[in-house]
Amino acid sequence: IMKKCLKITLISSALDRNFFGSVQTVARKLGLEGTMQFSDPNEVVIIACGSKDDIDSFLDNIHEGFGAMIPEDVQVEPFLKEKDY
Repeated sequence: IMKKCLKITLISSALDRNFFGSVQTVARKLGLEGTMQFSDPNEVVIIACGSKDDIDSFLDNIHEGFGAMIPEDVQVEPFLKEKDY
């Protein structure tokens, strides 16, 4: 299985606690691993790792938004995960 990790930076003026739960629910359904941090009130950085297809589905969900929270800007870049020892 091809693994893929992405760093997704998302900007929206409508971020709230519900957003965090919504993203977590989608990520769990897709079996993804990762982290999510608010870097300021309107910006979130998400590191997501999983199968290529699941990551692509997750990205589709991010772009569609969650209810009233539709991202104004989404930046995606590859994220190189350190080797597991």
